[in-house]
Amino acid sequence: MSRTFKVRNPRTGQRDYAFEAPSPAELDGRIARARAAQPAWAALGFEGRKARLDQLASALSARRDEIVSALEADTGRRRISSLELQSVLRALAGWTAIAPNLLPEGWTPGRSNPALRHAPQWVPFPVVGVISPWNFPLLLGMIDTVPALAAGCAVVVKPSEVAPRFAAPVQAAVEAAGLGELLQLIPGDGETGQALIERVDCVCFTGSVATGRKVAVQAAQRLIPAFLELGGKDPLVVLASADLECATDAALRGAVLSTGQACQSIERIYVQRDIYDAFLARLVEKANAARLTWPDIGVGEIGPIIFERQADILAAQIDDARSKGGRVLTGGEIERHGGGLWLRPTVIADATPGMRLMQDETFGPLLPVAAFDTVEAAVALANAGEYGLSAAVFARTVEEAEAVGRRIEAGAISLNDAALTAIFYEAAKQSFKASGLGPSRMGAEGLQRFFRRKALIANTGRPLPLSAFAEDA
Repeated sequence: MSRTFKVRNPRTGQRDYAFEAPSPAELDGRIARARAAQPAWAALGFEGRKARLDQLASALSARRDEIVSALEADTGRRRISSLELQSVLRALAGWTAIAPNLLPEGWTPGRSNPALRHAPQWVPFPVVGVISPWNFPLLLGMIDTVPALAAGCAVVVKPSEVAPRFAAPVQAAVEAAGLGELLQLIPGDGETGQALIERVDCVCFTGSVATGRKVAVQAAQRLIPAFLELGGKDPLVVLASADLECATDAALRGAVLSTGQACQSIERIYVQRDIYDAFLARLVEKANAARLTWPDIGVGEIGPIIFERQADILAAQIDDARSKGGRVLTGGEIERHGGGLWLRPTVIADATPGMRLMQDETFGPLLPVAAFDTVEAAVALANAGEYGLSAAVFARTVEEAEAVGRRIEAGAISLNDAALTAIFYEAAKQSFKASGLGPSRMGAEGLQRFFRRKALIANTGRPLPLSAFAEDA
């Protein structure tokens, strides 16, 4: 039986959209159609698939206004919704251009026996399942989908029930491009995600550590790969030699862009004591200048909190910090405007390791700031906790920042900037600790992970007889 979900608009607070999650039988049928379409898709080769994916890009562009409008309703953001679509179009162009060069081919002579040689065969997974979150609904739904399609896989995407509106216009574009069986977007909840994992050959999940652990266990029980991009608690380390203007600009943007609702947001700021007061003063000044996008969605920088339960988490972290001696210098209160929930950039001075906002993922525009005395202390603070998604370091020179960055346990380190993985997708990286599992989404691995690599091993001489292994040989 299908289940109906009503979806909340984050700007109005109204539940003004509804969709039906598929029944198990419906999901069976749709995945069966994707599986049936995949062999012909793989047989097209890279050039054939490129032509079809170019058609998909054109179809998405033709529905730009409809898709962006749906994303705007999903997230309460206008410009970033447009940027999400632009990022997907760039990904389609980028992966189809470089994919043919990312799979080594040809025969390699054996080292131990010159008569033996080997060659790879790259076999795509038939059906890839993608379970995507609510914070960047289109981008994080397609970040795994596009390279999987380029590799020759069929893909079934389960968008979050919190932000599913975009799925309908995107699916219409997919149908217009003639790829409706091969790529299917099926909104649903956790139950739908569990059912999807039971039916696909490989799963990509973006979301919380808690849910990621469940996905990993379920995939392991089926012995299928699970590629997990999970939570973060990204630190920013600011050395005394840093340029204060640049460092505070990057700290604010890295922490509150998209209202801080991004896994690579800066969530902890450690500043060398020599410049601590000056850094705080400038950061407070810039945070106070940030504007809510209310009442006009076309003006300002800080949008609404998308998921209403997140507002409770943010309020609890702020209250906990206050109770433990944190000084709230800006923001600090959940505001209601037009039925939506909002939080201005919230700078909290004198943060300590025991505060929840220094330990638990925040996913909101909080900027806790703590002082440190030595580089060794800063590295220890940055490496504390279970997360290791990414981090940032500011210093006078890139080389000075690099020396510290190499000691931080995280998958990507922004040097003299913050949260660069949000805007730069070319560097391969893997998550550390509980922040993820599996190959990189970027670089050659971003494509190669969607293949099983088969080895063809040839003997150009005579096969060994059994007697070669006789005990008295």
